[in-house]
Amino acid sequence: MADYGNDVLVETDWVAEHLNDDGIRIVEVDENPALYAEAHIPGAIGFDWKKDLQDQVKRDFLGPEDFGRLMGSRGISNDHTVLLYGDRNNWFAAYTYWYFRYYGHDKVKLINGPREKWIAEDRETSHDAPSHPEATFEAKAGDDAIRAKRDEVLSALDSDTKLVDVRSPQEYSGELIAMAGII
Repeated sequence: MADYGNDVLVETDWVAEHLNDDGIRIVEVDENPALYAEAHIPGAIGFDWKKDLQDQVKRDFLGPEDFGRLMGSRGISNDHTVLLYGDRNNWFAAYTYWYFRYYGHDKVKLINGPREKWIAEDRETSHDAPSHPEATFEAKAGDDAIRAKRDEVLSALDSDTKLVDVRSPQEYSGELIAMAGII
């Protein structure tokens, strides 16, 4: 059996050694987009999870066409390996990892540690946004095998299936619609 962590995670040492690799796009995804402007990994593309990765009309994630258009506009193609990190212990980076996998892009990894780890290790940072040329990113139809919808969850309640709900008690009750401090 493969070591799942090695399939998903990449260490900061490796990232530092590959900052100038044209086959890689580093992406910082933050709840607080002002952090990106303060300091980020050199060459990292900045995403605001709420502005960039959410439909601006309804509370939903982007469809495949919009996701593909966003990635291409930031210079990310289907050929790139995408390395993700961000604030809040990589919470939104992990969300974006799911997005890439959902839309069929397997060349994606999480940096093992959030932006604070990179900075604490006294690694090089930048204030400059990269200017990658526009690219083509074709998102596939969503892979519903990695997404549980309401009816699937309801049917699992009366079975031996184990469900893990990562929401806070306030999110679970409906008091909040996202992690505390996000919305």
